[in-house]
Amino acid sequence: MSNPMLILLDEVSLGLAPVVVKQVYAALPAITEPGTTVLVVEQDIGQATAVADRVICLLEGRVSLQGAVGDLARDDIAAAYFGMAANASKGDH
Repeated sequence: MSNPMLILLDEVSLGLAPVVVKQVYAALPAITEPGTTVLVVEQDIGQATAVADRVICLLEGRVSLQGAVGDLARDDIAAAYFGMAANASKGDH
């Protein structure tokens, strides 16, 4: 259990007090700095993109969007998460 290569975090923000969620996310850079990979499953786009290098959105078991955090707009991530076309999330129908 010491020095893992991979840590999986599933829905960190769900069911924890906001102060605890902040503490968990604040600890992530120290965990990843020596080379440990952290896979975060998260509904809170803001929290996830603040610590992630890459985003992969799954919809019904399939990849609906993926890319580097800096290359993806928040609206596109939200649209992929909710299964909407990106332009529909901006009000274009």
